[in-house]
Amino acid sequence: MVTARSSAWVPHAVLITGLALVLFPVYVAFVGSSLTASDILDAPMSLVPGPHLFENFARALGAGTVKTSGEPVAAMLLNSLVMALVIAAGKILISLPSAYAVVFFRFPLRRLCFWAIFVTLMLPVEVRIIPTYKIAADLSLIDSYAGLTLPLVASATATLLFRQFFLTIPDELVEAAKIDGAGPWRFLIDTVIPLSRTNIAALFVILFIYGWNQYLWPLLVTNTPSMTTIVIGIRQMIGNGDTQTEWHIVMATTLLAVLPPVLVVLLMQRWFVKGLVEAEK
Repeated sequence: MVTARSSAWVPHAVLITGLALVLFPVYVAFVGSSLTASDILDAPMSLVPGPHLFENFARALGAGTVKTSGEPVAAMLLNSLVMALVIAAGKILISLPSAYAVVFFRFPLRRLCFWAIFVTLMLPVEVRIIPTYKIAADLSLIDSYAGLTLPLVASATATLLFRQFFLTIPDELVEAAKIDGAGPWRFLIDTVIPLSRTNIAALFVILFIYGWNQYLWPLLVTNTPSMTTIVIGIRQMIGNGDTQTEWHIVMATTLLAVLPPVLVVLLMQRWFVKGLVEAEK
């Protein structure tokens, strides 16, 4: 007869196995970032960390590789950080008041406005990439932070999630605010936003990672090395050409690219989980 204690090892074993499968490539990248290029090309590559870890990270941050025209990874990280933060904050700042207006205001064609926003979920950046690029080029947004971020700021997904949460706010709370003399702006600032903190935190984490991992749009809208994001930089380091790929720098750069999203998730984990749970209610 299998006891409850012994049966608990089964899900733990599955979790540990899955965790090992996920972390093993990360460990290989860590080992590769501590070796030299010749050590990595030796078959099989050693799985024991080498002595060049800090040297490779310092070189990546300060000089990059030949294939990235010597653009330091630190600049790429800054570009990606600005892009991710502006996209995440911009989507929230636009989606929150738009959802608030759809839920709490009564105006003509209100439902039509909501469905017009909702329909844009079927039009991702990849579908409207040509007109979006044309508008960005006409407005001289190429090779600028505005070009990297503004076309990706509007978010129907965030508007929908905020709307669903706002619908759960009881009418009694709205009536109480009116009796206290609170207008629409005060009700938004003093009541709705404090109630939405966990949802805002959860959305911020999701949207930050979304902005950080963008590839297609930065590839089109940036032409100079100084505006290269970290995702594009890693692709350029592995690009085809006569110059040999410096895999030790590539792996160090890959680990550096993973750190900011991981830190955001870890720092906001409690709010992130709480926001996702409350969004399901």
